[in-house]
Amino acid sequence: MEYTTAEILQTVRMTEMEHLDIRTVTLGLSLRDCATDSIEGTAARAREKIESTAERLVATVNEIGDEVGISIANKRISITPASMIVEGARGNGDYIALARAIDEGARSVGVDFIGGYSALVHKGWTRVESDFLDSIPEALSSTERLCSSLNVATTRAGINMDAVRRTGNLIKEMAERTRERGGLACAKFVCFANAVEDNPFMAGAFHGVGEPEAVINVGVSGPGVVNHAVRDAPLDLPLDELAEVIKKLAFKLARAGELVGREAARRLGLPFGIIDLSLAPTPVLGDSVADIIEAMGFERAGTHGTTAALALLTDAVKKGGAMASASVGGMSGAFIPVSEDATMIEAARVGALSLDKLEAWTSVCSVGIDMVAVPGATSAETIAAIIADEMAVGVMNNKTTAVRIIPVPGRTVGEMVEFGGLLGTAPIMPVNAFSSDVFIRRGGRIPAPIHSLRN
Repeated sequence: MEYTTAEILQTVRMTEMEHLDIRTVTLGLSLRDCATDSIEGTAARAREKIESTAERLVATVNEIGDEVGISIANKRISITPASMIVEGARGNGDYIALARAIDEGARSVGVDFIGGYSALVHKGWTRVESDFLDSIPEALSSTERLCSSLNVATTRAGINMDAVRRTGNLIKEMAERTRERGGLACAKFVCFANAVEDNPFMAGAFHGVGEPEAVINVGVSGPGVVNHAVRDAPLDLPLDELAEVIKKLAFKLARAGELVGREAARRLGLPFGIIDLSLAPTPVLGDSVADIIEAMGFERAGTHGTTAALALLTDAVKKGGAMASASVGGMSGAFIPVSEDATMIEAARVGALSLDKLEAWTSVCSVGIDMVAVPGATSAETIAAIIADEMAVGVMNNKTTAVRIIPVPGRTVGEMVEFGGLLGTAPIMPVNAFSSDVFIRRGGRIPAPIHSLRN
């Protein structure tokens, strides 16, 4: 991979002035060989493997960041879905012991988060998986770095509505267990349709069964860079030419990310996996996906036309990344978390952005209802119905969609909740006042769409 002087200088400028960073270097790690006939034995082996494999991860990544002059914001680990490594254990076992061992392993090696306390239940669950699901609220409320996810739908399988309904109840329990922290456990949990196996971003990362023993994946971000370019573009620049500007920037972002990822993999003696080129915002002013949308010509993110603008943005980012690297994977698009994006927060606060508009945006971006706070009195059935809508978008469009929603105990519409750090601040957004309860309680499975029959 060759770089010109002009490209290097432009990358330096993006780093110093436009909030360019490598959002995460994530070690994907298989724990399948840690399974034993007891939860305690599995927990001990899992912690040992995390600590031995990731021992040099943080120091190595920090060294590379210092050498190339690019901030690398987070160092993370994703593991085999934990439900898979407890199947052979005798008796019910103490799944919380496993959760804490994984969390302690992550703490000891200094990573920010570890993802993969997860299960894939898009068509049903085993007896062990059913017990495992019940452990998720306590696992997330009693650990610091651990993240969890469930995949409840795929285009090939349809939507497991029993799992969707159960997820609504789990989210309510997570919120109640962390009531004094604004329902914080919910911020570490994601519900997916069509989850990918190589996603380096939290809270939904896990290390899929099709992945190697260990691998380095990189999540590149750069909404500040793209925002700067869009704001500098002439107001009468045609949209196809604006898309070209974004595509060229995405190309450069992907090249910078691949440079860091391949070097980290080389130094750690591991294979390099993928670059996830998702525009991922932070609460820092200017580091916002909503700012990019507004810079295209809107008074507020969420108004009419912004779905089209987000479609343009996401497509241009994907094209630029694919042109730059053969290793683009993960989500690769645009994340739209409300609490983690200062301009999204304001758009929601003034009423320009609603849950309905976020659902519409899901059809063209990476995830969906993400880091959205709703009233604590919102029922489990309503939460499940919101999830079901997002899953339907993913299943019908053969894409990944996700929900990270927080029913904040004791709070109501118009109030704010502070999560801190990258999780930011969220306005409590209204939900539809009319009931979905009967539909959700039917359970069963929404069949796969006809276009899933491809063979």
